[in-house]
Amino acid sequence: MNTAHSWRVGLVQCNSSRVIEDNFAPLERAIRQAATDGADFIATPENCVMMEPNRDRALATARTAADHPALPFFAGLARETGAMILAGSIGIKLEAETGNDSPPKLANRSYVFAGGSGEIIAEYNKIHLFDVTLGSGEVYRESALYEPGTEAVLVKSSRANIGLTICYDLRFAALYRLLAKMGAEVLCVPAAFTAITGRAHWHSLLRARAIETGCFVLAPAQVGVHAEGRETYGHSLVVSPWGEVLADGGEAPGVTVIDLDLSKVAEARSKIPALLHDREFALKITNH
Repeated sequence: MNTAHSWRVGLVQCNSSRVIEDNFAPLERAIRQAATDGADFIATPENCVMMEPNRDRALATARTAADHPALPFFAGLARETGAMILAGSIGIKLEAETGNDSPPKLANRSYVFAGGSGEIIAEYNKIHLFDVTLGSGEVYRESALYEPGTEAVLVKSSRANIGLTICYDLRFAALYRLLAKMGAEVLCVPAAFTAITGRAHWHSLLRARAIETGCFVLAPAQVGVHAEGRETYGHSLVVSPWGEVLADGGEAPGVTVIDLDLSKVAEARSKIPALLHDREFALKITNH
């Protein structure tokens, strides 16, 4: 039951395929389950409607915002359920620039839909792109497909102030500190973390961002094996402002619904008021 300080949220953990329309039915079931369980805010993972590892195929099958079927899909669910919905990210085809012969890229974009009206109330384009070569030989070059975002986004809702981020953003603490300083109480990290990096860093990074900012962290995640053998870590997490893991979605698709006591944000920040203690400093380099 939601009270003045309590907010019931739902996290969807899914195993998305490379075909957009095939992902709608499992997402709808999960979102409706979370709404039936009383969630006022429901968050889905990164690439929730398409996990496509092949760049050419991703470009060929992507849609512009005007034509993308996922937007009316999520808007309809937000209207019907009355829940605010975060579509963790959708690959949105950008219009080609005039005079530019290179193919258009995509935006890796989060959307927030208002409960009841289904209106899009916020959009966030992923700022930090995952360009890495893992020790296993796995290579990821998100910059070959996506244009990076340039703006941090804070959603001020009637229940909580929500900072929007996506996956690899998690490794850039300054973004989260900025969102917290601007008023964020809840930080969202929809993700498709690889199994390798997830096992090594997922829990530690999410707990660190919560502790540093005194925010709740909500991290809905992709899980399992996807097209062309890509494997994601799962373990959708809810972390308290004190760094406690309140819920862990494990290693299978499913739904996590939990009540957040938003008074814990002020409580954590009163104990460790680090957001108020920034100081300017110089860097001194000594050569030896």
